[in-house]
Amino acid sequence: MMDILRILRMPENEAIGDLDDPGATALHADIIRKKIFLKRLYRDFYREFEKALSSRPDRCVVELGSGGGFLKEVMPDVVTSDILELPSVDLYFSSGDMPFKGASVDAFLMMNVMHHMNDVRAFFREAGRCLKPGGMMVMIEPSNTPWARFIYRRFHHELFDPRGGWGFEGKGPLSSANGALPWIVFSRDRAVFDREFPFFEVIAVRPHTPLAYLLSGGFTLRQLVPAASYPAVRAFERLLAPFNRYIGMYQTIVISKKGLS
Repeated sequence: MMDILRILRMPENEAIGDLDDPGATALHADIIRKKIFLKRLYRDFYREFEKALSSRPDRCVVELGSGGGFLKEVMPDVVTSDILELPSVDLYFSSGDMPFKGASVDAFLMMNVMHHMNDVRAFFREAGRCLKPGGMMVMIEPSNTPWARFIYRRFHHELFDPRGGWGFEGKGPLSSANGALPWIVFSRDRAVFDREFPFFEVIAVRPHTPLAYLLSGGFTLRQLVPAASYPAVRAFERLLAPFNRYIGMYQTIVISKKGLS
């Protein structure tokens, strides 16, 4: 066990540097391409998005915080976006001030994005304005299970504070974060969310993925298993699914705007 913890603390990519620099996002994209295990996990996460949405040909689906990801390879019709000016995305804007007409968007997709928002209330108001009735928000974010809390607090560079509020202090859009923010809003303070945003309905909050991201090493740590072991790891995670409320490192959150589409 001590050897595993020592390996987890050994950085593999120390040159990522300033996370708010677009160059860091380009490096993230390069890491995803080279780390086949990590890329396969991303692809599985993207399929979570696909499963949650209808496949209407005229839909408007927007990914927020696209960063170095590759969602267009899985969903070619998606509009990618980021707060940083990146050559790989379609639009640049803040989540609190989006360039869409009212009731014009079918879905917002987000992977590891919400916990970087230091004003989530502004985002929920703006998302509510932009989404069509029946429109969806689907996000994959850190969970706050005992296992996740242990890992995020000891082996991750971002703040993870379940006692925090709905905002946090920070200097930049990516370097600032509270990994526990999605749990705070949708679990700890769920009654507050329901009261302040009555036009949204939380459809699902599902913890999952206790091991795969950790074993991949993410963007900065060493991969702990061969890439070829990915199917076996995911099969083992499926066996662990009954215990995900205690060990899931991520959670999929599905939210619908009330009303008929």
